[in-house]
Amino acid sequence: MMGDVSTGSLAAFLEVARLGSFTSAAQTLGYTQSAISRQISALEGAMGGGPLFDRLPRGVRLTEAGRVLMPYAEAAVERVDAARHELTALRELTGGRLRVGAFPTAGAGLLPRAVTLFRSRYPEVRLRTEEGLTRVQLGRLDADELDLAVVSDTAGDPLDSYELHHLLDESMYVALPDEHPLARRRQVRLAELADDDWISGSPQLERSLLHAAIGETFRPRVVHVVAEWIAKQGYVAAGLGVALIPALAADCVRRDVRLVAVHEDDVPARAVYAATPQGRSLSPAVEAFLGTLRDAIDDMAAQSCLSG
Repeated sequence: MMGDVSTGSLAAFLEVARLGSFTSAAQTLGYTQSAISRQISALEGAMGGGPLFDRLPRGVRLTEAGRVLMPYAEAAVERVDAARHELTALRELTGGRLRVGAFPTAGAGLLPRAVTLFRSRYPEVRLRTEEGLTRVQLGRLDADELDLAVVSDTAGDPLDSYELHHLLDESMYVALPDEHPLARRRQVRLAELADDDWISGSPQLERSLLHAAIGETFRPRVVHVVAEWIAKQGYVAAGLGVALIPALAADCVRRDVRLVAVHEDDVPARAVYAATPQGRSLSPAVEAFLGTLRDAIDDMAAQSCLSG
């Protein structure tokens, strides 16, 4: 009956075969000659008990069994070495992959900054990004198609089954056309915009930014439904309505649109998270990307991109 085979014994076998000597192999591998002899004996036992080397007066020579084993031993050791190299690359961030998703406004400013930082620090990690609504990103996390997703709690998507890494609480602005009477204000109450036409990202207000704003004193009159935030700006600039714009998109707004901070009592800040699958260990690349996300947020805050 054949026993278990260790990669150490296979490596010793290959070195003895290469050098034709137990003594030389022991010196090369940093073992005693008796240790090499025990490894070869253990390997011979695991392979069925026949000798792998003929012991000659001057050195050793492969037997027919040793010649049969040779290519298999080489392949096994090469595969283990390759696995060890890849695992080292993952640990030291000199290789591997990272798949990141983000909701659209995070993809406008935050994600490009974080990706630029990450690539400057870890250029050998293969990084792929994609944009999509929070519920889409969560589905891709579930399907193991993403390693990390930047998500928000805006649309009430269920987040409790994910590991959430809090990134920031994002304040809201209202986007106004340049000629709007309130366009020069620093802050506005939504009740002051009750008579304006509104632009929503979804026909279902509970799945839009406006959901948090609906209350007893304010219900927006939605006239236009525009999903993409860049298109929303076009509608606002044309004077067709007003829209909520999150702080993450504030530094990417066109010049003919004015942003005015919304009072926090009217629209509370929304939480933004990096979501990862619950119960799974974070890879070194994910851990590193979480750090670059926070660095990118600090950079945006320093440039007043996230101030209310």
